[in-house]
Amino acid sequence: MALSMFALALFLYLGLDLEEFSPRPSSAASEGVEITYGTVLKLMHERTKFRLHSHEVPYGSGSGQQSVTGFPNVDDSNSYWIVRPVLDSSAKQGDVIKSGTFIRLQHMRTRRWLHSHLHASPISGNLEVSCYGGDSNSDTGDFWRLEIEGSGKTWRQEQRIRLKHVDTGGYLHSHDKKYSRIAGGQQEVCGVRDKRPDNVWLAAEGVYLPVTGSE
Repeated sequence: MALSMFALALFLYLGLDLEEFSPRPSSAASEGVEITYGTVLKLMHERTKFRLHSHEVPYGSGSGQQSVTGFPNVDDSNSYWIVRPVLDSSAKQGDVIKSGTFIRLQHMRTRRWLHSHLHASPISGNLEVSCYGGDSNSDTGDFWRLEIEGSGKTWRQEQRIRLKHVDTGGYLHSHDKKYSRIAGGQQEVCGVRDKRPDNVWLAAEGVYLPVTGSE
């Protein structure tokens, strides 16, 4: 009962649409919880511990789309993302996600998709990562291939992962280079085409929906 009340309070605090989440949500209080479609989570950059973050501030260069950064504070609600299947997928809410699967990440607050393309990122000149589109507007620029490090076959909370962008081949990446004109010491998020220690992420805080589909 206490767990259900905690999850409900978190949904209300984050402003989520409860009708979208018909199974009873469960919070991941310990490591090892399987991540399913419909889960709301934060992605933590393994080395710097910053969370993948976005807000309604456009880039001043490149695409001019909604910016994506690494954010140092754990408790910011603009760092929540909803795990979604790609377009035309038969996957449904509650299904587990295997290594090698193409997924999308939808920014919870703005409903835009984690996106990348060939524009240069503002600080390092790598591939720009942005937020783009909306609930009814998504394309292959929003598709990311889940790569689990190690022997795990399905995505779990404690696993080290990489996300490889389908269109550009760039891995979701962050580093210590920070924006001087953005408050809070936010660091650049970009895409790079080779595997590096700085493109490893872990699922952190969130509301993890129970498994309802088959593996």
